[in-house]
Amino acid sequence: MRCDVITLFPEMVTPVLESSMLKRAQEKGLLQVNVHNLRDYTVDKHKVADDLPYGGGAGMVMKAEPILRAVEQIRRPYDQRGESLRVLLPSPQGRPFTQSYAQRLAADARPMLIVCGHYEGIDERVRIALKPEEISVGDYVLTGGELPALVIIDAATRLIPGVLGAPESVVEESFSEPLLEYPHYTRPGEVRGLTVPEVLLSGHHEEIRLWRRKEALRMTYERRPDLLKDRRLTVEDQQLLDDIIREGVRGTPVPCGEEG
Repeated sequence: MRCDVITLFPEMVTPVLESSMLKRAQEKGLLQVNVHNLRDYTVDKHKVADDLPYGGGAGMVMKAEPILRAVEQIRRPYDQRGESLRVLLPSPQGRPFTQSYAQRLAADARPMLIVCGHYEGIDERVRIALKPEEISVGDYVLTGGELPALVIIDAATRLIPGVLGAPESVVEESFSEPLLEYPHYTRPGEVRGLTVPEVLLSGHHEEIRLWRRKEALRMTYERRPDLLKDRRLTVEDQQLLDDIIREGVRGTPVPCGEEG
């Protein structure tokens, strides 16, 4: 997967790209990311990329011309090779970013160009001229598009075959299907009086599979029941869910920031 990122703050992006899975993916040649400093595409000596908004108001707005110039220059070699460039714009007005969206990005042969906004926003003429795919990573406000860009790259990269060591890791993760993931345990067998469920120590693969499936359904039923709405369950899943409902909800977690 190939990706270019345009940002006013490369220092927000490059350290993450040089760490963990994203670093390994690049070392394997499965991911290529080029980070471009937007100020390099300005023409004034002070490298100004933002200005006051027309009509007044608080904050600054990113200027259209540096962004359009950057996109044109980055796009040029792709055009010369006859490749289509997929332009993405993290935006609160965008389409929600989901696991299925990440899967489509990972499977798409087209290189991506992510434009990171900042301050109060981007001059609207950027959207008019580029017609980018606008993507929202959630209903909340962030300082800029750098963190969403990293979220998009990370979520798509881990779905590229060969990036993760075990292919089943991708399949079993939350949102790879409309269920949250089952609980995980590792050594030691007891931590401060809390023990590992006996079934995981049994060595009985079918019982372990059923336990994990049931716990995934339980987690989803208790914490994200919306994911089960209108979902057609298999006979096995329905039986497990019926058992969970008969057992009763073990307790709804208190949302962050609220006291129970």
